Amino acid sequence: MTPDPRYERNIGWLYAGRALRSCATAFLAIVFPLYLAARGDSSTAIGVILTSSAAISALLVLAVGLVGDRFGRRLVLICLGLLGVAGGVVLAFFSNPVLLVVASGLAGVGRGGGAGGGGAWGPFFPAEQPLLSASVPPARRTSTFGRIGFVGVVSGALGSLIALVPGHLRAAGWQMLRADQLLFLVAAGISLCVVVVTVPIREPRRATGGDRAATAQAPASLTTRQLIRRLWLTNAINGFGFGFLGPVLVYWFHRRFGAGTGEIGLLFTIANLFAALPYLGASRLVDRLGSVRTVVFSRGASIVALLLMAWLPTFDLVAAFFVLRSGITSVSIPARQSYVMGVADERRRGTVAAVGALPSQITSSASPAIAGALMVIVLDAPIYLASFFLAVNAYVYWLSFRRVAERDLPDAAHETAPSSSPDGSIRPADIADPSPVGHDPSSDARTR
Repeated sequence: MTPDPRYERNIGWLYAGRALRSCATAFLAIVFPLYLAARGDSSTAIGVILTSSAAISALLVLAVGLVGDRFGRRLVLICLGLLGVAGGVVLAFFSNPVLLVVASGLAGVGRGGGAGGGGAWGPFFPAEQPLLSASVPPARRTSTFGRIGFVGVVSGALGSLIALVPGHLRAAGWQMLRADQLLFLVAAGISLCVVVVTVPIREPRRATGGDRAATAQAPASLTTRQLIRRLWLTNAINGFGFGFLGPVLVYWFHRRFGAGTGEIGLLFTIANLFAALPYLGASRLVDRLGSVRTVVFSRGASIVALLLMAWLPTFDLVAAFFVLRSGITSVSIPARQSYVMGVADERRRGTVAAVGALPSQITSSASPAIAGALMVIVLDAPIYLASFFLAVNAYVYWLSFRRVAERDLPDAAHETAPSSSPDGSIRPADIADPSPVGHDPSSDARTR
């Protein structure tokens, strides 16, 4: 379906929303775990709180995808912004552990994708990505995802810089906890601004089953059910690996090198800025390699950089490889997001994004608690576990999608659906050979 040019004005508002959210999630990911440490919470307790917070975020992701496809994606974005306001206010004024868990989940703590993630994850994405895809032609989808990622990364760098504020306030005589709580109020204000920039968005009319003109696309290479099942497999592994990073990695820097909010905030600022430019070049790499190969190759290189972080002796060396890894990882993000939107039925894009990502949300929720417990025994455990599961994910992702083309690009018209059972369920053979056709779209310059 070719988007109505009138909806291209949505892009600016979506960019603004991503910028605001990325800024907030960047400094919350740094400030919140260190705030818990300043309260006297143990590493195990911090891991449990972060795990519980991520579980709430996972439930929100599922709700946004299902409700957004049915009742409107703009509406759920507005509701999420209002929940973020409530979460920031509760974090600022309450200290009860249960309230902190709920509020941090609503405020999006740790769900911005980490340094270089550009605010690409969290509860907003099942509504944001379909809106973005529906507002631009398919040929421009990957480059548009790259640009919004660029915006998110630069804003995340600013957010990481804001994490320096509590240190300066403490130097000026503020109590440690009060300085952190001020930033929670800032996050609430940013969430209110997200609501303001979401209101002007004009949501494209969603196609119905009987609207054949609106749903004219190339034959699907995967049914919605098959696509979701493959996403379940790959995202479950991916989420478990990434769950050992994020806020847990902030705490790792603090434990291993004694780094505080100032040093870590500056590091994450530099990492985000370094990761910005690869977003703009991602579409060119996809044109040469295809989306699947771009994702797999960048993932492999980022794992090498991650492993070196555990072996290097000084904060400066580790910081350098952390920055390098952030830049490498950012290449795959717009490629992967655009690819999923292209493979999915446009009427079900929010559902595919949310349900497909649910295993990632669940498994990443379990990782912080495991990491917090294991760090008592082996401090570098989060690094090793993340590297292992991310490597497994890269291999499984390659097997699952190497021959699955996007349905709304020209070359997708030549694909045929893979073999499946009558109910659309996936067979084990489909993972080994996802699409039994001679053409390999991942090597096609036009396949993303």
